[in-house]
This record gives sequence, structure tokens and C-alpha cells, in this order.
Amino acid sequence: MCGIVAYVGDKQCTDMLVKGLRRLEYRGYDSAGLAMQSGKGIEIVRAVGKLSNLEDALKKQPLQGTTGIGHTRWATHGRPSEVNAHPHVAGGVAVVHNGIIENHVELRARLEKKGVRFASDTDTEIVAHLIEEARAGKKTTLAAAVRTALLAVRGAYAIAVVADDAPHEIVVAKNESPIVLGLGQGETWAASDIPAILEHTRDVVFLLEGEMAVLTKDGARITTIVDDAPVTRAPKRIEWSATQAEKGGYKHFMLKEIFEQPRAVQDTLLGRLDLAAGDVMADEMGVTPALAKSIRRVYFVACGTSSHSAMVGRYFVEQLARVESTVEIGSEVRYREPVFGSGDLVVAVSQSGETLDTLAALKAAKSRGAHVVALVNVQGSAIPRLSDGGLYTHAGPEIGVASTKCFTTQLVAVLMLAVYLGKRRGTLTDASAKRITDALWHSPNLLRQVLETSDHVRAIAKKYFHARDFLFLGRGTAFPIALEGALKLKEISYIHAEGYAAGEMKHGPIALIDENMPVLVICPKDVHYEKTLSNMQEVKAREGRLIAVCTEGDAHAKSIAEDVIEIPECEPELLPLLSVVPLQLLAYHMADLKGTDVDQPRNLAKTVTVE
Repeated sequence: MCGIVAYVGDKQCTDMLVKGLRRLEYRGYDSAGLAMQSGKGIEIVRAVGKLSNLEDALKKQPLQGTTGIGHTRWATHGRPSEVNAHPHVAGGVAVVHNGIIENHVELRARLEKKGVRFASDTDTEIVAHLIEEARAGKKTTLAAAVRTALLAVRGAYAIAVVADDAPHEIVVAKNESPIVLGLGQGETWAASDIPAILEHTRDVVFLLEGEMAVLTKDGARITTIVDDAPVTRAPKRIEWSATQAEKGGYKHFMLKEIFEQPRAVQDTLLGRLDLAAGDVMADEMGVTPALAKSIRRVYFVACGTSSHSAMVGRYFVEQLARVESTVEIGSEVRYREPVFGSGDLVVAVSQSGETLDTLAALKAAKSRGAHVVALVNVQGSAIPRLSDGGLYTHAGPEIGVASTKCFTTQLVAVLMLAVYLGKRRGTLTDASAKRITDALWHSPNLLRQVLETSDHVRAIAKKYFHARDFLFLGRGTAFPIALEGALKLKEISYIHAEGYAAGEMKHGPIALIDENMPVLVICPKDVHYEKTLSNMQEVKAREGRLIAVCTEGDAHAKSIAEDVIEIPECEPELLPLLSVVPLQLLAYHMADLKGTDVDQPRNLAKTVTVE
């Protein structure tokens, strides 16, 4: 949520900072701004709305300098406005900040009592005043002043600071909000996420909790915030290409990422399947055979789209590993005093690896002795760093706010986890394991077949994109896919949509069905097929507009539904993977037809790092 880009070097950096911010637009924002160390002090330019508004403002008030910070803000404290936009200035200091300062009320009251006058409603401006207070009348470095200020602060933050008397220096710091450093030749970068700096460098260092760094053109000096202890950390080489973060000829990033799913799934599988043995190789999870056998319960902790892949994972773990499994929403479990214990395997599922509520639940689980496995996409992010092991999905950068390829790679990952556990617990036969691993290996080709239905799905979308409400139904693993389909439609088309277990239709949702209500039913030929057909008949009897996602060649479904989208026949474990793609395409085409902002839907952010 929000985005930071910072640069120090020998180049004029205004355009580079704006371009970096543009690569972070997927995080969601409502205003943007730059602060530049111009040699004449600190100059700032800010604007409400899209980055194009900031670019217009920069034409009227150009900034020149080789040291600067930029920010895209998503409002938490104070409405979207120019005065609330970052950077915030106090004296000779400018600050950009992601996160929330929890003790902002008491800090603001203390500063106001000392005569400080605030120009904004934000918690971030407090940090700027605290730094300036630490500098006032003292011979101190900018880093020392930032450290003094942060020791008074409680909460989540990633900050970048420039000062009028430190023309070739930027100070950055992190606590529960991501920041990555980029190391170049004669220049150094910092950003909220890798895509912002990937065009300029592939060598990065991730700041950890409670760390800060002084950036100069010669590199970064990292220390701990509390005691100024030096930190040495080797940079990591990022293998993503810069073009992976571009649209590649597609109208929207979301559509590009939907069509990238066969490649993303293949990358997630590579090196992890032993097809001859019918096994999954995932030692990086840190789950030994002895630990797998001793697990008494599997907790999936996730938020949003990731919670739906976790629900599918619950089915797989219970069926294949025969161990009790549950799914917890991160924002709920962290305040419920959950009963984690040493016999629990906690799987923290997050695209970004930085989701604050999931991170907090993870910490609670570890403090109670649970073994924690991170299932994330972003390498080096906070959740895997704090976990006992990890399973990266290797989906690559996902720019569209509405997750697609990260979701499908999560589905593949939770299935591999279930196979891995089942084999080591002795609950999954060799024949069944080989059947599943073979199916996984061939799944990218099946996904390509489903993607060929895109034009057909768009034709269906044209019939329904004016709908006010939508109902999605499914049974078994199709139920969380129904939830995900409803979420995607809500996120990007702003159509009210609900996902339900099809067996629950008679317990309320059936009252909504009339000739104006589109109802999408996921009804592949699985163990629930006949009962799902009965639900479809109930919808038809009430004149609902029925759309079916069904197995290829299913004459019964075609005879009942007004429209059908066919998926290839496959092993039952692959049904969630294949059936979600038509729902992604339907949501995309309906949003595109409505003319909404597909890649950056209103009020949403890619990485949720505040409560």
C-alpha cells in the first residue's frame, strides 16, 4: 500500500523517480509527490490524483537535483488532498512514509504543546517534525536524528528522508513495511518494491525489521535502529526481466497476467516434481518426514484472494494428508488469541509476503511453538524471512491489483504441499501421488486450452455487464473458486457479487433469484456433479440467468444453462485451477466493457501493509 522511490547519484533524477512511481501504481494511491535536494535546500511538488497530475505540476514547477525521494499515497490519516500528500516537510527535512504511526495522537499533542504547527492531518508529518526536533541546535548527523525520532515512534513504517544540509544522502528505515535497496554503479536506490528499480539495477538488499540505512552514490550503510549496530548483508541478484513488468501488447496488465498463467504455473512446478517417484521435492519448507508425521493440525492463515487458495488447500490437505486443517483470516485470528501449539503447521499465504495481518498472525504462531511455512510470491519479503521454511510460487511480478496468476500458482503450491505431506505421512498411495504429479506437470497445456475461450467469454460478458448483482455457486473445491470469482467481479467491475456453497442456496440466496439475476454455477464432472445439476435446475425454475462452467462436452449442463463455458476434462485436483480462469476472464471483460480502471480499481491496493 502506497509506494516509495528514492535515488542518490550523479544523474538528474526527477524523471527517473516519476517512472519508478509509475511502476508502483499497482499498490494503489490517491496522490503523489517528489522532494528534491536541489543544492538550494529541499523543494517539493505534490498533486492529488493520478501521476499524470504530478507530471503536469512538474512542468509548471520543474525540480532539478541528483538526490530525491518520491511517494504515492493511499489515504489513511486525512483525506486525499495536496496538503496531505507526501513528502511532508519540517524545517529542512522532507519525509515520505508508508504505514501507520500508532502513537500519533500523543506525539502530535506533545509537539503542539511545544509550539509546532502542523500543515496536514497526516501521521507522517509527525515524523518530519520529530526528526527536525532532533536536529535543532545540535551538531548531529541526519541518520542520528532519524534514529532519535524513530525511537519515539510505535507502529509500521517504511520511510525515506532527505535534508537541506545533507545534499548527497538519503536515510531510509523499516518496521513492518517493505523497503528494498538497489545498488548500482555510482548510484543507489530505495523502493517499496523491486519493479520500481529493476530498470536500473538487479542487485538488491532487503532491509529487515528494525533496520535503517544511509544511502550515498557509493552504496548503503545499514545499521540497526535501536543500537546503531552495523549490519552486513550480501545483495541478491534479481532474475526478473524489466519487460516482465510491462504490458507486452495487452490492453491491461490484468489481461497479460491472466494469459501468463501457463508460464507462471510451469515456473512454480519446475524442479519440484519427481515424476518417476510421484513425489514433490520441497525441502525448502523445512518439514522433515518426522515433522510431517507428527503434525496434529494445519492452519492456513491468509487474507483476500489468498484466503480462497488456502480454502482449496484445506480440502487437499485433509483429503491427501488426512490431517485436520483450518483456514483463518489474518485480520481475525491475530486478535482472537488463537490456540497455536507445537504440533501445528501454520501456512502463511500471501502474494506480496508483506500482508500485515498475516504477518502478525505468523508471529503469534511462532511465539507459541508452531512450525511456520511461508507460501508467497515475492522473494526476500517479510513473511518468508520470519518463517521456518518457504514455498515460493515464482509467478513473477504481478502489476494488476486484482490477483490472477499469483492465485493460480498458489493453488498449485497448496496441492504440492498436500502431496508432500501425504507421501510422508503414508496417507497417499504411490499410485495416487503419481496420478496427481503427472496431472500437475501437464496442467500448463490445459490452462492454455482454457485461455482459448477468452473471446467466447467476452461475448457472454456483453450480455451481463449491465447487471447490478451476480451470484456464484460451487461445491467442494469449487466453493472457494465461486468466492474468488465473486471477489474478482466486485474488485474490478464494481458489480455486487456473492459466492456461496451451492448446497446453501436454499438457506437464503434462492430468495434473490429472478429473471434479472445472473447465476454462475461451477459444475464440472466431479463427485458433486449430480447435486450441482439439481441446484442449476432450481435456478432455472426461478427464471435465473444461468451460466455454467462445465466439463467439455457436457450435454446436460448445456441443456439447462443459458450460457456455458467449457473446461477440459482433467483430474479432480486440477478442477479449481482450470475453473477459475473463465471467472477471471469474465470479470476482466465485464470490467473492460464497463470502462472501469481494470488494473487499479478504486479504493484498493496491491499490498495491504496497514490494518
